[in-house]
Amino acid sequence: MEFKDYYKILGIDAGAGEAEIKGAYRKLARKYHPDVSKEAGAEDKFKAVNEAYEVLRDTQKRAAYDQLRTRGYKPGEEFRPPPDFGNWQQAQGGREFRFDFGDAGGGRGGFSDFFESLFGGRGRARPASAGSASDASSGGDVRAKLLVPLETVFAGGSHRIQVDDRVLDVKIPAGVKPGQAIRLAGQGAKLRGGTGDLLLEVEYAPHAQFEVDGANILYSVPLTPWEAALGASVSVPTLGGAVQLKIPAGSDSGRRLRLKGRGLPGKPSSGDQIVEIEVHVPKAETEDQKDFYRRMAKAFAFDPRRG
Repeated sequence: MEFKDYYKILGIDAGAGEAEIKGAYRKLARKYHPDVSKEAGAEDKFKAVNEAYEVLRDTQKRAAYDQLRTRGYKPGEEFRPPPDFGNWQQAQGGREFRFDFGDAGGGRGGFSDFFESLFGGRGRARPASAGSASDASSGGDVRAKLLVPLETVFAGGSHRIQVDDRVLDVKIPAGVKPGQAIRLAGQGAKLRGGTGDLLLEVEYAPHAQFEVDGANILYSVPLTPWEAALGASVSVPTLGGAVQLKIPAGSDSGRRLRLKGRGLPGKPSSGDQIVEIEVHVPKAETEDQKDFYRRMAKAFAFDPRRG
């Protein structure tokens, strides 16, 4: 098993902040997404990017990983977790027990042996804390996180999880909210007085293309300068499938367009998908291309810094 450099995988420095980590993840996940990328090995690269983001976006996981990096491990070196690693994790409050979908965030498959050796199957189940419904007479409730892809939040569905030696089917209602608990009766800890329930707290999985703002879905659509200037009709992904979006002529970067009802389901109404325009300028690599830009500069005499 090789030691992985998660910072290198995302192309960021070890001191990167939350916004930089998220931005790097979104850029690479979009580049290597198996549904759109034709690049050789794209699926494996996509899985590696997902795994790196899963660690670096989480405060506890990142702290544990950074603590290992200070011990001088190098990417590609043979790795085994040091004997005191588990004790260090417990000092930080223990590992979180969490289930996820195999394709969370659009991926296809689980995490590497390196990840599992550190955060082993999302950790361990914990009995519910004091003040909860569980007690010695009713058995022990167990709380855990359930990482749900946005596609499943949108459409609803079911997922099979494994708890110890049991296989359970979990029904996910469409429009389920983060923090909402799904209760599986009688699937918790067995104590002398009975068996408690398994309480699965919903957490949205990070997505390669979308972000969530309440019930709204946020998406950035890349456009060429001519599409933004002249207007265009472009295909835009949504959680319910791709739709055509009309781009008004003269659209600048940062302009937001609304796809009504294309967000997450809810009552009394569903959210919308907010599409933010990103104008991407092609590089001038040949003399003809450079001359074309020079002619544009003369034709428009435009200076955005003058307002």
